[in-house]
Amino acid sequence: MRYPDSEAWPRTGQNGASRRTLHLRIGKTPVMKYTRERRHLGKAARFQDVASVSLLVVVTCGCTIEWPPTTTAIAETPVEILPVSMSQSGPAPEPYTDLRTDERATVELFENASPSVVYISTVTRRRDLFGRGVNVPQGTGTGFVWDDEGHIVTNFHVLQGASSARVVMHDQASYIADYVGGSPRHDLAVLRIDAPTESLRRVQLGDSDRVRVGQSVYAIGNPFGLSATLTTGIISALNRQIEGLTNDIIEDVIQIDAAINPGNSGGPLLDSQGRLIGINSQIASPSGGSAGVGFSVPVNTVARVVPQLIADGEYTPARLGITSNQRLNRAVAERLGVNGILIDQVDPRSGAARAGLRGTEPNADQLGDIIVQINGTSVQTLRDLRLVLDRYESGDQVTVTIVRDDDVQNLVVPLM
Repeated sequence: MRYPDSEAWPRTGQNGASRRTLHLRIGKTPVMKYTRERRHLGKAARFQDVASVSLLVVVTCGCTIEWPPTTTAIAETPVEILPVSMSQSGPAPEPYTDLRTDERATVELFENASPSVVYISTVTRRRDLFGRGVNVPQGTGTGFVWDDEGHIVTNFHVLQGASSARVVMHDQASYIADYVGGSPRHDLAVLRIDAPTESLRRVQLGDSDRVRVGQSVYAIGNPFGLSATLTTGIISALNRQIEGLTNDIIEDVIQIDAAINPGNSGGPLLDSQGRLIGINSQIASPSGGSAGVGFSVPVNTVARVVPQLIADGEYTPARLGITSNQRLNRAVAERLGVNGILIDQVDPRSGAARAGLRGTEPNADQLGDIIVQINGTSVQTLRDLRLVLDRYESGDQVTVTIVRDDDVQNLVVPLM
């Protein structure tokens, strides 16, 4: 809808007030009424615009309204707000020099880390009323520079369903990004932009195994499309578990109380030295807004998954080289009173075969080994096994505790 220039509006009413009402119709059916009033405000000849919109008829458009779940991803914003440059036409005034030591540290952290953070907007293809394919905005999110090759790391759900993505750098340079790969299981994805090396300020990696409850954290992102926003808080808890996009569990998640909202997804969580310790991914909130309970995927998980995404486009978890039958597992557990994973078959090319793990042989009346622990961690289901093995990489060796013929044994198995 295009509105007429305000100078062409007629002057009617008292004190030079003018009013115009626009009616939006589909065919002969009224849909919306827009009234704009212009008021004269005294001798200074100032005017005030007063606009009101009245919805006359609700038109069914195939849309649905969903209440967000208790734990929700935080990428999407319904209306994209483009980032704006904060540069001034003249020289910037000198900052205060009498700030407290902690304030100066926070300012320096933001100024050093924010050039690594990017704004991501996505577009999806839809069919219009005439069946034509059109690009429509889908949502916004956050990411950060991973390396000098232009790789950008973000959450998988920021890009899910998108046909293209645009990355805006800290200096407002904008690039159409190429999709490199993603792991819905970990809610991680990688883009790549063709940007000059000198403009790529990669983030400094930390160690999420060394963080502690109570230490300060800093989140930089684009909540509601508002670029380069800093929020602060503390680590509220460690070793939380949240569901990824494939209903698998993401382990060792960091819980924080720093405010994160829609648009913060994929943004970095930093410690007081500016080191990356996590990627902000989800919030726990009945309303979809920040309630002071946020969750970040730990950087040690990111550092394990992202290189595989860059190299192969997907994440391949480490494997023992065995198969199991969940139904048979339950039957054996009930009969023997042993909670574990009964080995059905062993891949003859695997480290499990070389280590001597034994499968089930029905014809020989031989029950397979029952795995009860991996490196001291109890495993009772195949899901437990996947979660434990996700901590390791192909080629790592793990100690597998098994029950064989009522005897407990420990075998060292190289992972596939």
